[in-house]
Amino acid sequence: MQLTLADIHAAARVIAGVADHTPLVPSPFLTAKTGHEVLLKLENMQPIGAFKLRGALNAVAALGDMAKGVTCCSTGNHGRGVAYAARERGLRAVICMSNLVPEAKVNGIKALGAEVRICGTSQDEALAEAQRMVADEGLTDISPFDDPHVIAGQGTIGLELLAARPDLRTLLIPLSGGGLAAGIALAARQIHPDIRIIGLTMETGAAMHDSLKAGHPVEVIERASLADSLGGGIGMDNKLSFAMCRDLLDDVILISEAEIYHAMQVLYYEDRIVAEGACVVGIAALLNGKVALDGPAATIITGRNLDMQLHARIMAGQDVTLGDLHLPGAPYEGAP
Repeated sequence: MQLTLADIHAAARVIAGVADHTPLVPSPFLTAKTGHEVLLKLENMQPIGAFKLRGALNAVAALGDMAKGVTCCSTGNHGRGVAYAARERGLRAVICMSNLVPEAKVNGIKALGAEVRICGTSQDEALAEAQRMVADEGLTDISPFDDPHVIAGQGTIGLELLAARPDLRTLLIPLSGGGLAAGIALAARQIHPDIRIIGLTMETGAAMHDSLKAGHPVEVIERASLADSLGGGIGMDNKLSFAMCRDLLDDVILISEAEIYHAMQVLYYEDRIVAEGACVVGIAALLNGKVALDGPAATIITGRNLDMQLHARIMAGQDVTLGDLHLPGAPYEGAP
């Protein structure tokens, strides 16, 4: 399926009134730091606390009345979106996740009435279980990134960004399987062909980055990360998001765990925003001189569904251990 701007406008009509039109707010600190206006798109203010609701609502709405139920593999927020959308339609939802997914995200999905299956240590294992549910129980799989309705739903963020600020010169988009980046980039390129679009992801297990570098989808070893929402592969049979990211993104930049740690502190102490590590990769790129701006820029604060004890440790500048990842503490200079 070749996605168009019309598909994204159609998705905007489907999700209207449920996936809220989120605020776009300035960051005075980042603006002063970079010398150009930096804006934050607050998708953490969605009803499920993450942008994934947009794509999930659009995809579930497209199923019609004959669906027996839905399933998906997820690092957390997509599963939450699918669970929410399925509950609204009275559908069964089975969310498959690896044991790398934080407990806070698992509990949030269960609270929406969905079944949760923990399957091994990778997204590939979770995907295999979702595919088994499709084959054995007749459920419909909703990909977190490689589904045209999901991509169109995420693309509505691009419509909102350019409607609010047609003068934007750069978009900094957290990058995982590519659904968010592909959707926003498609909308932005159609509206503003010269806009610069950069994907940001963590250094460990950067599936889309490694795939784009190789020229085809590749498998990666998944490891614990502060940006857990960016984990997982892109699927070896990827049909949409890989090609769209390849054709529409200007660059993909890697961010270290230490840079994510510090950027989470900056977002909290300077902008008073609680958000997941995946949200701050664009901020980290700006703070560390990995992206130079030539005009107004925006990044997406993608979600708030994180372990608050982990967040508290980072804000206090304490050491953090996640699986085999150990980060030494680093107090923030601007902390009270």
